[in-house]
Amino acid sequence: MTISLAAHGEALDASASPGKRLAVAADCVACHSTTGGKPFAGGYPLASPMGVIYSTNITPSKTAGIGHYSQADFARAVRDGVTPDGTHLYPAMPYTSYAQMTDSDVAALYQYFMQEVTPVDTPSPKTELAFPFNIRASMLGWNALFHSSKRFEADPGKSEQVNRGDYLVNALGHCDTCHTPRNLLMGAKNDKALSGGSLGAWYAPNITSDKTSGIGAWSSDELVAYLRSGHVEGKAQAAGPMAEAVENSLQYLDENDLKAIAAYLLQTPAVANGERQARHTFGQASDDELSLRGGKPQDNPGWHIFSGTCANCHQANGQGTREYPSLFHNTTTSHRDNLIATIVYGVHREVDGVAIDMPGFGPDALFTDRLDDQQIADVTNYVLSRYGNAELSATAADVAQVRAGGAKAPIAVLAQFGPPTLIALVLLALYWLRARRRRQEA
Repeated sequence: MTISLAAHGEALDASASPGKRLAVAADCVACHSTTGGKPFAGGYPLASPMGVIYSTNITPSKTAGIGHYSQADFARAVRDGVTPDGTHLYPAMPYTSYAQMTDSDVAALYQYFMQEVTPVDTPSPKTELAFPFNIRASMLGWNALFHSSKRFEADPGKSEQVNRGDYLVNALGHCDTCHTPRNLLMGAKNDKALSGGSLGAWYAPNITSDKTSGIGAWSSDELVAYLRSGHVEGKAQAAGPMAEAVENSLQYLDENDLKAIAAYLLQTPAVANGERQARHTFGQASDDELSLRGGKPQDNPGWHIFSGTCANCHQANGQGTREYPSLFHNTTTSHRDNLIATIVYGVHREVDGVAIDMPGFGPDALFTDRLDDQQIADVTNYVLSRYGNAELSATAADVAQVRAGGAKAPIAVLAQFGPPTLIALVLLALYWLRARRRRQEA
């Protein structure tokens, strides 16, 4: 589900206020609006390992939104995840990143929401998680372990451009929220910052400067082009949550900010994940259309699905067209789950008013061939073997898992054994984390 920023009247022009520009850079509209709904009225369902979390109404409505918030109340909610009545927000709201925001930026953001956003008096749905995740007071302990109230400080050893990029990536843009792996308690593994993280059905890849596992082999111009459009020939195309970020936020940032993000990412500490080949370098054109035509479907079911369903747009040899990307030298086709998710859900983003759409082919497809889990696994394996990472493979169970929202997080699995088991294991994890922190401090 993508939320068009332009459809909500938020596209930037020269007259846009500083607060509006900050709201776009922070991508507030994506999570706090629904398709067809009023901007910032909340109700967007955020799938989390603990259950569905509904975003809140952040319009200046005094009955359903934040119209009664003082600037101090607003700052505490944005940077510490605590509302005026003491309710703790779940970290699906990226306050752990927004905590770094400067006082002046928080003040400008507050002025924007209070003075420029239209109030909507409709309350958003209430989040109802299962026990023990419904105990919001538990966030006190979580915050003590994983939340810092430290504001952003420029590194005097870095350039002004790199420091600006640092602020955009780790504070306003909260890229670390998706691209940093999580531990047992869903806290960020900051020692492996930006090295890739699970997003349910999707995977946010490694964006450190490592030349094989990350984006170290990309040029600054390629990164800027990708951030602005979601497309770089011979490298990658944005889908899923990244497509939303491009559509609602990144395409509206000015060139200097995009260059700053690229400069920061290209100098981050390289984190290797064990890959032997950069994910955009796999595959080549295929001549299977000539060699396999006329064969029995059961002999190569993946190719038959590809030939009948995919080749019309991506071409029989996988090289794509001007409108449709090549399947080789494409980061999506070198990652099993992202490839499955792309086939199931499709690709949807709008850049410069032009819609880029690939329909989904899952069981719920409305206007395309409906492929079952085995068929999706078959075509996934064909694409992986010809155009992507041939060392990977998919099963019908893998497809079912992606359609169900991805692998369950360990903490959600533990919760199935009952509260006593979960509490005991969480206490052990807390003890281990505390001991580790003491060792690091020592």
